[in-house]
Amino acid sequence: MSAFKELVFSGVQPTGNLHLGNYLGAIKKFVALQENNDCIYCVVDLHSLTAQLVHEDLKDQTRAITAAFLASGIDPRKHIVFNQSRVMQHAELAWIFNCVARIGWMNRMTQFKDKAGKDRENASLGLLAYPSLMAADILVYRATHVPVGEDQKQHLELTRDIAQKFNNDFSDRIRELGLGVAMNVGDETVHGFFPITEPVIGGPAARIMSLRDGSKKMSKSDPSDLSRINLTDDADTISKKIKKAKTDPDALPSELDGLAKRPEAENLVGIYAGLAETSKEAVLREFGGQQFSAFKPALADLAVEKLAPIADEMRRIMADTTHVDNVLKDGGQRAGALAEQTMRSVRDIIGLLQD
Repeated sequence: MSAFKELVFSGVQPTGNLHLGNYLGAIKKFVALQENNDCIYCVVDLHSLTAQLVHEDLKDQTRAITAAFLASGIDPRKHIVFNQSRVMQHAELAWIFNCVARIGWMNRMTQFKDKAGKDRENASLGLLAYPSLMAADILVYRATHVPVGEDQKQHLELTRDIAQKFNNDFSDRIRELGLGVAMNVGDETVHGFFPITEPVIGGPAARIMSLRDGSKKMSKSDPSDLSRINLTDDADTISKKIKKAKTDPDALPSELDGLAKRPEAENLVGIYAGLAETSKEAVLREFGGQQFSAFKPALADLAVEKLAPIADEMRRIMADTTHVDNVLKDGGQRAGALAEQTMRSVRDIIGLLQD
């Protein structure tokens, strides 16, 4: 083996309705990446347990995320779409990574600090170990690239640290078994089994903010439904929410620097750029000097044009839950076969007895 085969992996939690931020920040990238890459896209239902252990509708939420994938254009025949809990090798590798990772690494994760709050001693062990399971999700397929939002960048850096430590600790064993790739680490050559995964981050709409407060990320948990555009919103609702979006009294600038300290304006320009597949600079060249009374209707029309067909297709797909379940079952079987190949090698590397 001379190099790792390029493979894209990413996942979305089934917690609440998907919104515009999920679409522009993740799913739209998933669709684009599948054109020139082998891709595995996962509904990470095990991760959702760290936020809400008791779910009344976890199955339906899992199906809804799957329907959003399909409605947006992800092809489950050419690529793999499945839900995480169908492939228990994720949990098996996560336990091994729990033994590789250091507690200090986990304690530095800003998302754990934010979500645990002041009562960290009462947070679940699952919340602390969340990044270890995320690393296993990625590396059980030896994925080389992961499209992630800015808020997950630190977790992906931890994934790289875990892979590097595993490779270093077992370098000789990996070489003896003929399972690895020779990798240059500083002045040393290490025989690594896991790739050092690269993040895929960026674009004009990498981080979509609330329509009611440009300083806060668009969120499923925001009590105001006007703060977000849900992927299930119909055309009238999409248009109404954009027209009610918070703005400032000034006209749009002609240059990007003019958006500084104008978070709501920058957010709406970013949304337009993301939907139109252009840059913020190009949007400002077109609309610079105009008031929001002219820009918002144009943005609303564009959002309806791009999102309403997805909402309609999601509703059509969700009406046939048997089809959705079959997509997940087929994807789970294919993903499971790949994951087991990895785990048989991992078990050999660390010395576990197996058939």
